[in-house]
Amino acid sequence: MSSKPHPDAIAFRDHDHRRCQRERLSAADKLCESRRLRLTERRRKVLEILLASHQPMGAYDILAELNRAAGNERLAPPVVYRALEYLLAAGLIHRIESRNAFIFCVHPGHRSSAQFLICRDCERVAELESRDDRLLADAGRLGFAVDHSVVEITGVCAACQKNGS
Repeated sequence: MSSKPHPDAIAFRDHDHRRCQRERLSAADKLCESRRLRLTERRRKVLEILLASHQPMGAYDILAELNRAAGNERLAPPVVYRALEYLLAAGLIHRIESRNAFIFCVHPGHRSSAQFLICRDCERVAELESRDDRLLADAGRLGFAVDHSVVEITGVCAACQKNGS
């Protein structure tokens, strides 16, 4: 058995984060272009803010970052909420239900159920994409039509365990 880290769990492994950001933005651009979606300057800025780390951010934290970048212009909360709604609908970000926060999508545009590992110590979030989703299959066998599925598993990542957090 290999001890290689899961390829999707980039939040919990060493990686070139600048490259990670560039790749995610490039994937977002390509998705928007292929679906003829409009990634406005403000929507792109919200996405860039979410790409700054692997930690989910609340709408007001995003608003604070936008206002810091805007200089003298003061933006109101609806501006952020509209951008977040658009990015959610486009499949570019996810809402972390338990935190009432948002995080970029590792697999932009994929329509599979969202599954997250959330470290309670460092607050990093890793997105997993499982192709063997037994819960959804069981729901289907029961005749239940699933609209939306989010699985959030909270625990402690390997780095925080190692550091004794």
